[in-house]
Amino acid sequence: MGKQTTTVDEMKLVHPHAAGLDIGAEEIWACVPPNSTADPVQRFGTFTPDLRSLTNWLLDHQVDTVAMESTGVYWIPVFEMLEAAGLKVYLVNAHYLKKVPGRKTDVLDCQWIQKLHAFGLLTGSFRPDAEICALRAYLRHRAQLLEHRAPHIVHMQKALRQMNLQLQHVLEDITGVTGLAILRAIQAGERDPVKQAQLRNPACKSSKETIAQALTGDWKAEQLFILQQSLELDDYYTQQVTICDGQIEKQYAAMKPRWDVPEDLPQLPRVKKGSKSKNQPQLNVRQEIMRLTGVDLVAVEGMSASLAQTILSEVGTDTPAPTAGAV
Repeated sequence: MGKQTTTVDEMKLVHPHAAGLDIGAEEIWACVPPNSTADPVQRFGTFTPDLRSLTNWLLDHQVDTVAMESTGVYWIPVFEMLEAAGLKVYLVNAHYLKKVPGRKTDVLDCQWIQKLHAFGLLTGSFRPDAEICALRAYLRHRAQLLEHRAPHIVHMQKALRQMNLQLQHVLEDITGVTGLAILRAIQAGERDPVKQAQLRNPACKSSKETIAQALTGDWKAEQLFILQQSLELDDYYTQQVTICDGQIEKQYAAMKPRWDVPEDLPQLPRVKKGSKSKNQPQLNVRQEIMRLTGVDLVAVEGMSASLAQTILSEVGTDTPAPTAGAV
């Protein structure tokens, strides 16, 4: 009995009206299905009027889905405008494009993306809805503000050490209530360690005597200058974080509730007695997250309010199975 042969059908198009985009900082190369026009490849600029022309050109050629590489942040305005026009947009990780063999050297990036997308060989990266994206932008900016503030705290610690003022060894946090009170007194010209120690918060574990001994050192003009500027910069970034928290609160208020949440939630125990991170959000994030997800994420052991809202902003409320990564 001879071998049976199976006829393999020619690979069928999954997205017959697909387009591919190669997005750069100053130009966009677009390719529509070759059978839709005699000139399927066009170049566009990146100004907003150019993006409108690109959108209209795609719609004029009956394109209903577009694939693009996730390069830098250049894709974001294009993605949002095309999505607003009703097109299904796939944001593809460049790493996955390179793994597909068979590309010819004379084929433009946009043509290769269009071809792969037309045959259904590309998977879009996850992107949450517009409301979650806005929240994510605020939270990522807030995280950057905290990162920018951190070095100035280190500068204060270094300046204190060089004057042999051992404040960081008797306080858990020199930017806590007691630490800031003492630093502001130093900034105002107070040099008496006993008077500085009187600013001790009752909750502070170290005694006034210990703090006074730690604050007995060598006052150096150059280090006092560094200490003053670092404190002012720490205050500045702290103020910016507070302002950012206000914007985050407005964003939460603007987001449509998806679940009914009781006004009074059960009290949660602190992870560590007396602990409270100054970087935690000031608003009632726990209730806002429940309003959007229907789950009390902050009640999960080891989950802070800050971490819970970061997770929410990165994965959204209706996350599909992980594919090409989130962007």
